[in-house]
Amino acid sequence: MKQLLAVVTACILTTTTFAAGSDGKKYLIIHADDAGMSHSVNRGTLDSMKNGVVSSASIMVPCPWFKEFAEIARENPTLDYGIHLTLNSEWENYRWGPVAQPSKVPSLIDEEGYLWDNVQQVALNAKAAEVAIELRAQIQRALDFGVPLTHLDTHMGAVLSRPDLFEVYTNLASEFNLPVMMLREFDEQRKREYPALVVEKAATLVKKLEDDGFPLLDSISQFYGGDTHEERRTQYVKSLQNLEPGFSQLIIHCGYADDELRAITSSAERRNGDRDIFMEPQIAKLIESLGIEVITWKQFREMKAEGK
Repeated sequence: MKQLLAVVTACILTTTTFAAGSDGKKYLIIHADDAGMSHSVNRGTLDSMKNGVVSSASIMVPCPWFKEFAEIARENPTLDYGIHLTLNSEWENYRWGPVAQPSKVPSLIDEEGYLWDNVQQVALNAKAAEVAIELRAQIQRALDFGVPLTHLDTHMGAVLSRPDLFEVYTNLASEFNLPVMMLREFDEQRKREYPALVVEKAATLVKKLEDDGFPLLDSISQFYGGDTHEERRTQYVKSLQNLEPGFSQLIIHCGYADDELRAITSSAERRNGDRDIFMEPQIAKLIESLGIEVITWKQFREMKAEGK
């Protein structure tokens, strides 16, 4: 199971590039995760979308600051929002429980009543039927709060930890008519790393998503490395310079390194740095000079419908 957790995490944390789109251009969704997690993250996410090059964000509905970000979304309906489908609550003292009634999803919560701490615990304990109940409740809550949704994605890859949870994920795409963040294909290395049942299920489910007309990504990148701001900025610049033609998503995490965020997570400085980097005019100029077109998930779906 530890190997499975490492593989699931690697799928989200490393760069994987596949075949180019039909027109040979470079399209990039610059995507801020974890909106709704805290006030600091909400502020950082909104600022990076309105005053930077971040083109999309996804919301953690079970988190305490979801309501504030739902209001932000209603007040800024032209921005691009997804649901960061959440099955775990990973911080030591800042935790959240399910959106669904706990009595309906007992396999998703720990002895303290919170969602499981990590993906490994989700994979070991969660019942697929209860995962479906919880994730459906998260999406519906966002809709009830008036959030204009464009897509679904996954917090820490938890829905990719087992074949049956993977199927729940893709079923939600059809149920709510929303694209899900998923690669068009896994390369040979991924196929060797994943358990055979997950690989087999992925091939079937990805084909169904494509047959149903949902857009699929050619690459996904996310970086947690870099001990300094300069190292991380260099890493992001290199990833932009090396971007291949096709449809890609770069996942970042935005926030302000204030007392609130520092009390929650050791990643406060990195989140502050991500926001700062992708609000830099120099980064916007670099993206333009490289011929990269930054798009939203809404545009991605429209382009897919146009056959690009």
